[in-house]
Amino acid sequence: MTDPNAATRPVQAVVLAGGQGSRLRPYTDDRPKPMVEIPGTGTPIIGHQLVWLAEEGVTDVVISCGHLAEVLQDWLKSADLPVRVTTVVETEPLGRGGGLKYAAAHLPHPDRPWYATNGDIWTRFSLRDMADFHAERDAVATLALARPRLPWGAVQTDGFGHITDFIEAPPSTFEINAGVYVFSPAFASLLPERGDHERTTFPHLARERGLAGFPIPQGAYWRAIDTAKDLTEAAKELAALGR
Repeated sequence: MTDPNAATRPVQAVVLAGGQGSRLRPYTDDRPKPMVEIPGTGTPIIGHQLVWLAEEGVTDVVISCGHLAEVLQDWLKSADLPVRVTTVVETEPLGRGGGLKYAAAHLPHPDRPWYATNGDIWTRFSLRDMADFHAERDAVATLALARPRLPWGAVQTDGFGHITDFIEAPPSTFEINAGVYVFSPAFASLLPERGDHERTTFPHLARERGLAGFPIPQGAYWRAIDTAKDLTEAAKELAALGR
């Protein structure tokens, strides 16, 4: 049976992989953050991302490189990749928005929608469902929203101030930008030449009702790899999931 939404879903993506990952040292002393391996998997973060993108129907990926770009480029040359990959390197710092615009200019289908993801995100959920959500709302941009678990324990109290329960690492009451996106073709022209789109383009789109938020389904795996502790926790969680 033919999927009526297949033709409108992205087949191209940008991965932002230029960060220095200073909080992940010493792992990032000799490699960019997306090249750090998840313990126990033998594969860097970027490798997991490319497999996921391919599973979700992506055929072409542009990777925006920066810090120690040659290490990532060398790995891409030697790896058996499930998608076609192009790398771009900023000749001068453009900021997150400028870097995204520069990378988007190298996508093979400028007239079609595209995905984007930060290079330090390790997740699994249906990008196809997110793309359909984006199309249904006629959004210019859609952000995946995560509800991360707090790194601290929490307490519950009653109306009299008595503690009634302790909760270890509860989920946040707020949703956050999960670092995964669907963008319509027009989005690239709204990005700044340099600077941060999260302080310019996104607020503008929100005011214009052109920005949508797709909650990552409950139970789907999501983690931002920012620190050595995140690597350890990711390895534990993946082992528990049997992956």
